[in-house]
Amino acid sequence: MSSDAYSARPSRMLAELRLLLMAVQYFTRVPLPSWVGHSAEHLNGTARYFTAVGLLVGGIGALVLWATSLVLPGVLPIILSTAATVFITGAFHEDGLADTFDGLGGGATRERALEIMKDSRIGTFGVAALVLTLMIKIAALSALPVMFALVVLIAGHAFSRACAMTLLFAGSHVSKPELSRARAVAQPMGRGEFIFAVIVGIAPLYWCGIHAVAGFLCALVVLFVLARWFMRRLGGFTGDTLGATQQLTEITFYLAVLASWNSF
Repeated sequence: MSSDAYSARPSRMLAELRLLLMAVQYFTRVPLPSWVGHSAEHLNGTARYFTAVGLLVGGIGALVLWATSLVLPGVLPIILSTAATVFITGAFHEDGLADTFDGLGGGATRERALEIMKDSRIGTFGVAALVLTLMIKIAALSALPVMFALVVLIAGHAFSRACAMTLLFAGSHVSKPELSRARAVAQPMGRGEFIFAVIVGIAPLYWCGIHAVAGFLCALVVLFVLARWFMRRLGGFTGDTLGATQQLTEITFYLAVLASWNSF
């Protein structure tokens, strides 16, 4: 191998590290060094690390859950863990969930639905979807033993983002990506990028054992239903519907794992 190839390897690794950190910077509120910067030119390349960010967010939630479970009783550790993940992401995906249900619930036509989804105000459908989703998430995780809930939480955050990436890879964007808050993931993905994101997203399922099978299958069913719904109502996906997909497949994963846990 030539010396040029050896010298190119570290620079390539540094470029990928910067993309990973840019993804963390874009999708979370985790403070990062200034050298990471912000490049609109490379922003769409961060999509491949969306599931890796899910691992980070799930890991932070699991850490909060473990630490608070040592000193607090009942459901409080799960509530604080959920609050930590919402805070660390700036409610990025929860906002997409609320906007999606406001738009599809209140908009009779495709154009009206998209118009409502762009409105920063939250309506009745959005509030109901957001509250119910958070309640289901907290109730499902609190019904699991703490040590098992730790790994389920991490797996759920990573795998649900892989589901959202599947919608991105297979679907079509119905609005202008450059105007979307989720423009980093609203760009077309290459096959290699998609495969990498999915592998990272499904790898943590191993920690959940046989119970992951139920979570995996049920989340895929919900993903299919959502994809059909978005296609029928909107003609494709938006940044908001990607957030809704992440949230809904996440709680589906938790519910299915819990059902499997109670069955064995």
